[in-house]
Amino acid sequence: MKDPIFGRRSALALGAAALATPALLPRGAAAQGTWPSQPVRMIVPFAAGGPTDVPGRLIAEEMSKALPNRIVVENRTGSGVVIGTDVVAKGPQDGSMLLYTTVAHAVTRAMFPTLPFDPIADFTPCALVGQVPVVLLVNNDFPARNLAEFIAVLRANPGKYDYASSGNGGAVHLATELFLHAAGGLRVNHVPYRGSSAALPDVLSGRVPMIFDIAASALPYARSGQLRALGISTKQRSPLAPNIPTMIEQGVAGYEAYTWHMVMARSGTPPAIIQQVNRAVNAAVNIPAVKERLLGFTMQVVSDSTPESAAAYLASEIAVWEPLVRAAGIRAS
Repeated sequence: MKDPIFGRRSALALGAAALATPALLPRGAAAQGTWPSQPVRMIVPFAAGGPTDVPGRLIAEEMSKALPNRIVVENRTGSGVVIGTDVVAKGPQDGSMLLYTTVAHAVTRAMFPTLPFDPIADFTPCALVGQVPVVLLVNNDFPARNLAEFIAVLRANPGKYDYASSGNGGAVHLATELFLHAAGGLRVNHVPYRGSSAALPDVLSGRVPMIFDIAASALPYARSGQLRALGISTKQRSPLAPNIPTMIEQGVAGYEAYTWHMVMARSGTPPAIIQQVNRAVNAAVNIPAVKERLLGFTMQVVSDSTPESAAAYLASEIAVWEPLVRAAGIRAS
């Protein structure tokens, strides 16, 4: 029997064309795809200086060089990503406001009892920027040297162990719950922290023995030997960490998990403007210096995204994460 969570990713992709169809266009010049005369605001619903904001600013800076006027990044945080996302959902439909967001967009509907927007109906994806994988790290004293031993220990001791995350409902939390589901319904207790930098000292000390962390913060600990890396969430081995086997090759079929970055506009934005934004994003991520900087964030750049492929990807991610969030009882804190 096909897994109800993993099976939806491919099934939803088949309906991408329908989801990618733009909404009815507004009247006037914007309907003709005329680029807005004022500076474009790119809303980032995350704190300034963080692992989403910095790549977003880099992309916006390069996009500004390919578009008629400058893109100004504006951080709008609160209620997870809800406040910043809602600003764009209620913004103009002329391309003068964009959203730079992550996998958090795919779980808002499941995590919040009510939302002031719909994550699919109210947005048109412009381009998928890239994906950042996660790495399973364990304390060096943990009694497992590979993923098979790790799963065996957890299966033999349901509810005994804790895992750390960078926050409730974040990419690290989601990736862990997806793994526990994919590995056969393992029972491990969740200990949320305020970011990886707060969680990792407790993993190093053994107070909390394990964490699935984004590769950018996990790999330095794995390379130094301070923590043991048991697997990475990519489909094939990552060039960033070729010595770390994937979860899939170690027997966890279908397991992939990323925090991804995407540029969106409000639904109803003219297709010509969506295409302009798409071309500007692709041009930015294909600049060698930009690719290198994004690689520093362990991002696997998507260099040829289209609005249609981005819409398909968003739909497939929502189809994976929403049932998982509901089944695991993850709620906004």
